Amino acid sequence: MTAPQTAPVPEPLWTPGPERIAGARITRFQEWAAGRHCAPAAVPGDPAASYAALHAWSVSESETFWQALTEWFDVRFSTPYERVLADPAMPGARWFPGARLNYAEHALRPALDPARAAEPALLHLDESHEIGTVSWAELRRHVASLAAALRRLGVTPGDRVSGYVPNIAQAVVAVLASAAVGAVWTSCAPDFGARSVLDRFQQVEPVVLITVDGYVYAGKRHDRTDVVRELRAGLPTLRATVHIPLLGTPAPDGALAWDDLVGDDTEAEFAQVPFDHPLWVLYSSGTTGLPKAIVHSQGGILLEHLKQTGLHLDLGPGDRFFWYTSTGWMMWNFLVSGLLTGATVVLYDGSPGHPDIAAQWRVAERTGTTVFGTSAAYVIACRKAGIHPGRDTDLSAVTCVATTGSPLPPDGFRWLHDEVKADLWIASVSGGTDVCSCFAGGVPTLPVHIGELQAPCLATDLQAWDPQGRPVTDEVGELVVANPLPSMPIRFWNDPDGTRYRESYFEMFPGVWRHGDWITRTSRGTVIIHGRSDSTLNRQGVRMGSADIYEVVERLPDIAESLVIGIEQPDGGYWMPLFVKLAPGAVLDDALRDRVRSALRTQLSPRHVPDEIIEVPGIPHTLTGKRIEVPVKRLLQGTALDRAVNPGSVDDLEVLRFYERLAAERATAGA
Repeated sequence: MTAPQTAPVPEPLWTPGPERIAGARITRFQEWAAGRHCAPAAVPGDPAASYAALHAWSVSESETFWQALTEWFDVRFSTPYERVLADPAMPGARWFPGARLNYAEHALRPALDPARAAEPALLHLDESHEIGTVSWAELRRHVASLAAALRRLGVTPGDRVSGYVPNIAQAVVAVLASAAVGAVWTSCAPDFGARSVLDRFQQVEPVVLITVDGYVYAGKRHDRTDVVRELRAGLPTLRATVHIPLLGTPAPDGALAWDDLVGDDTEAEFAQVPFDHPLWVLYSSGTTGLPKAIVHSQGGILLEHLKQTGLHLDLGPGDRFFWYTSTGWMMWNFLVSGLLTGATVVLYDGSPGHPDIAAQWRVAERTGTTVFGTSAAYVIACRKAGIHPGRDTDLSAVTCVATTGSPLPPDGFRWLHDEVKADLWIASVSGGTDVCSCFAGGVPTLPVHIGELQAPCLATDLQAWDPQGRPVTDEVGELVVANPLPSMPIRFWNDPDGTRYRESYFEMFPGVWRHGDWITRTSRGTVIIHGRSDSTLNRQGVRMGSADIYEVVERLPDIAESLVIGIEQPDGGYWMPLFVKLAPGAVLDDALRDRVRSALRTQLSPRHVPDEIIEVPGIPHTLTGKRIEVPVKRLLQGTALDRAVNPGSVDDLEVLRFYERLAAERATAGA
C-alpha cells in the first residue's frame, strides 16, 4: 500500500555542507554535462532535486549520458565507436560497436604525468602493518614487464590467466598485465580449497596460473603448496605456473619465479581490443551446481567503474581508497578500479580481526585512507565489541565509510555516526558480482538516512516491481533494472546459447533484469534492501525479508549470528524456525527466547516471530561470506546434502551437516 503523502520526512543522520556539495565531482559533472549535452542544470539550494533530475536524464537519455561520461573522463578509443548503444535489448545489448580500447592503459595513465609518476599508486600491508609502496611509475613498469613475459609464454588475447593469490601488490600487477595483453583474468583467494578453485578454473581452462606458496592469516602461516600441486595437476591446459614466494619457499619444479618475470625495463604495450572483449571472469556465490562463470567486458567495466568510483564515491587524485576484500570477491576487482580515477589503492592482506577487531581502523589510520570500504558484518561486529575507533585511532582523513556484502542495519548507521565521526558520509551500497558494480548506493551530495541507501545509481533504471510486473513505491518489490548497463555480463562461460544467462536474470520478467533482491523505492528517492527474494519468507500471505529479522535479532548482545528459514508444510502449514549462534557465555534459555520474540514482535510484527528458536554451532556461509539460506531450506525439506549444496561453495561443510542431522531427527520424530 502506498504511503500517504502526509507521511513525515525523517530527519537525516548526515547532510553534506555547501562546500562539499560544490566540490563534489558529480556536481562538476552535472554542470559540464548541462553545458555540453543538455543535461538538466543543478537546482540551486536543492541537491536532492538536482540529483533526481540528473538521474532521470541519465536513464531517459542513456546514450547521451554514457557518451558524456566517456568525454568527462577522457576515455581513449583507439578506433571510434559507431554509436553508443547499437541494440538495447536485454540480454545481449551491444555497446560502443567499432570502438577499441584497453582497461589497463587507462588504469596506468597517471604514470605518464611527470608530476605524479613518483606518487604512490598502491599502498600494501599485512598483519604486521608495515607499509609497502608502489609508485605509479613502478606499477606501470611491473605491468609492462609481466605483460611482455606473458606474451613470451604464448599468451594471446582471449587466453585465460588465473590467479591463486591474496590481496597483495603482485595480484594488481597480474590483473593489469593480463588486461594489457588482452587476456582474460580470473582469481580465487588462497583460503579456497583445491576443489573450490578447480570448480571455477576448470570451467575457463587457463593457460597460466599465478600462485603464492601460502599466506598469513590471524597470525598463522598457511602453507598452500599441496593445494597448488593439486591445481597444476587438475588444470591440463596450463602452459606455465608463476610462483610468488610469499612464505619464502623456492619455486616448485617446472614453475617460474615471479621475480624473474617482473623486473625488466620494458616499454608498456596495450592490446587494443573491442569494447566487448572479455576482461575477467567472476564467479557467482551460488551454492548448488558449479558456480556461474560470469564474463565482463573491458569497455563495460571501464565505463561503469569510472562512474562508480569517480562520481558516486567521489574518488580522485589525492584520495586513498581502501576496501577490506579478497581476490575471490568482486569488491577486489572494484577496488583495483580505484586506479582509474588516479586514487591510491590500499591493499590489506590479513584477518579483519587480528590481533583484535579494530584492525581495519588501524589500517585506515596507518595509510591515511579517505574512502574506507568494509562489510556491514564488520561494522556490526565492531559495535558489539564496544570499540571506539574515532576515539582510539586517528581517522581524520576518512571522509566516507562505504559498506556492502549485506544491508547495513540501522544500528550500523548510528554506530558509525557516533563512534567513527559525526561528519561522516556513510555510503551503503548494493549490487552484485553479476554486474561487478552497484545498482544503488552513495551520492556525495545527498543526505544519509538511517537504514537507507541514498539513491539509485546514475543510468540505472532501478525499480521495485510487484508479481504482476508493476512498479511500486513505498512497498516491497522485486529489484529490477529496466534498462541495459555496460557492465552487465556479456555472457556466461560455457553457455553457448545463453540459456543459463537468460534463466538467471530474465525469466521472471522477459527483457528486464530481475536481480533476486527485495527492495523498497521510497517516495523520497532512497532505496531500502530487504534481502534475497529467492529465500523469501511468506507468512499468512505477507512477504518478509530475512534481513529485517537479522537486524533485530543480532542487535541483542547474546546473539552472535542468526539464520531464518520459511518452509511450506505438506498439510498447508508454514514452519519458520530461527537458528541462532550464541555469543560466548550466552545461554539459550526461556528468558532469551522471550527477549528475541518480544523484540521481533514490537520492532517488526507478530508475523516475524519464529515458530521455534534453535541453537546451532554455526551459521553456514558461501566462500565470500554470505549467509546460506536456500540450501538449509532444502536440507530441512529432506534433500540430501550432496544435492542441496555444492560442497566446494561453502565455508564449513560440518556446519551444514548439523542441519542435515536436524532434518533427519525431525523426520524420524514425525515432525
